[in-house]
Amino acid sequence: MSPRRINIVAIAVGVLVFGLPSAVFNYRLNGSVERQSQEEMNLGARRIIALAEGRISRAIALLDDLAARGVNSCEPAHLDALRQATFATTPVKELSVIAPDGSTLCSDLSSSLEARAVISSEPAGEGTDALIEVVRLGRRPGQIVRITRPGGGTENGLAALIPTELLIPQVSTQGGPVGMNSRIATRNGTLIGEYIVLAENSETSGENIGVDLKSERYAVDAMLSLPRASLAARQNDLRAFGAIMTGVLALLTFAFALMLPKRQRDNPIVAIEQALKAGEFVPYYQPVVDIRTGQLRGAEVLMRWCKPDGSVILPGVFIPLAETSGLILDLTRAIMRQVSKEMGPAYANRAHLKIGFNLVARHFADEDVVHDVNEIFRNSQLRLSQIVLEMTERQPIENLAETRRVIAALQGLGVQVALDDVGTGHSGLSYMLKLGVDIIKIDKMFVDSIGIDRNSTAIVETLVDLAANMRMEIIAEGVENFEQVVHLRNLGIRAAQGFVFAPPLPSSSFIQLLEAIDPLPKRAAEGQAPVSRRNPLRRAQVA
Repeated sequence: MSPRRINIVAIAVGVLVFGLPSAVFNYRLNGSVERQSQEEMNLGARRIIALAEGRISRAIALLDDLAARGVNSCEPAHLDALRQATFATTPVKELSVIAPDGSTLCSDLSSSLEARAVISSEPAGEGTDALIEVVRLGRRPGQIVRITRPGGGTENGLAALIPTELLIPQVSTQGGPVGMNSRIATRNGTLIGEYIVLAENSETSGENIGVDLKSERYAVDAMLSLPRASLAARQNDLRAFGAIMTGVLALLTFAFALMLPKRQRDNPIVAIEQALKAGEFVPYYQPVVDIRTGQLRGAEVLMRWCKPDGSVILPGVFIPLAETSGLILDLTRAIMRQVSKEMGPAYANRAHLKIGFNLVARHFADEDVVHDVNEIFRNSQLRLSQIVLEMTERQPIENLAETRRVIAALQGLGVQVALDDVGTGHSGLSYMLKLGVDIIKIDKMFVDSIGIDRNSTAIVETLVDLAANMRMEIIAEGVENFEQVVHLRNLGIRAAQGFVFAPPLPSSSFIQLLEAIDPLPKRAAEGQAPVSRRNPLRRAQVA
């Protein structure tokens, strides 16, 4: 028998071997659909309770901390403290000062407040004086949760608003949509919020199955339900699954056997490895500009994948794969070496210029990055003092103490460390306060809303004040028009980057821009003055 026929027979045997268990599997599952659905709802209810308890605990802890600091009035200093606390605490969307009778006096967002109707109020739970209230704001549909900390006697108290959608998960643990109806209510039965995905029949008993779970810490209940008709749909799906599994398995097994070599060639991780060896990853440079003088302050390095066919792949496509596979470390080393060669001569006599590299949390897990930076730039024309390493705030840091130690070691070399995407990540202000970085970069999300949304403007003002008090530099990202430049200058920000100045440029174009904006003397050794040239970025200086 030929090898090809042997392979075909082996595939057929494999289909039979797996097909029989699949039929048994289908038969057994038909009788357990309801039990599995019940278990899913129990898990979902525990998830809602855990989420709600965490959100409420953070709000109560925040109110206790503010009360201990004596924040209980509408004075400017107290309102500023409320704004900073709101920014640093994820679930809280508004903090307010309340009178002894429960009426709202002022909030961190505005002194002119919407009408607030209290629908329900009850003690939050044992061990705290806080109240859980369900409140309706003005004419807005739905309601919102308010955690209240009374001041006692004639003293003012504090309250924190938490949107109801933050108390009910709307994504399943597998990452898809939630497949059942979810509700959360106070202990006295007042509905806080709900997420309905399937039509129910509440009039006919027995047509819905569900669970009701009470929190052991706070006065909230979670209720999940599922129409019984949806169980029949699941059973039909399983029957169909069992009927076609053998055929599908046969096709998949056969296709896998035929396409295995192609799968290996098309593996994106393998493709990245091969591209790295071929030197297809190149740095692009986005200028960072002084928006008061129009002078160049340096650039941020952005990676591009330039394929042999001339196509250019943006980092959003390959960086996530590089991070999960661990190749991001090799990519970063390769880009740093290439930047050292390309920018070394141009930066050698311009000590005031900086060059920034994007790093991820994994880079700061140990001191390998310190060794890499020292080895690559120790004998380079690029000085270590010109290097900026940017760590994004969008990724959580697993070991804060180790990360702080690595940052200190990098700063010991003369390197500066920046915190990127400030205000959009998991940490609030904790990273900014604890990591000891030199620079913070305001995310484009806030820049887009500056001058339009008062909340974004307030957040930027807070960041500017904190940066000044902590002796940090501050850079605005994603600046796209001159109106934004004017607002940023008025807020006290000096450095910015974005398409209003220039897009990310290949090395040759960036060096041409650098020579035009910041020309060197023809003969620096003889002390001649630099050639005067028109600054193409002067147009950014809007009065």
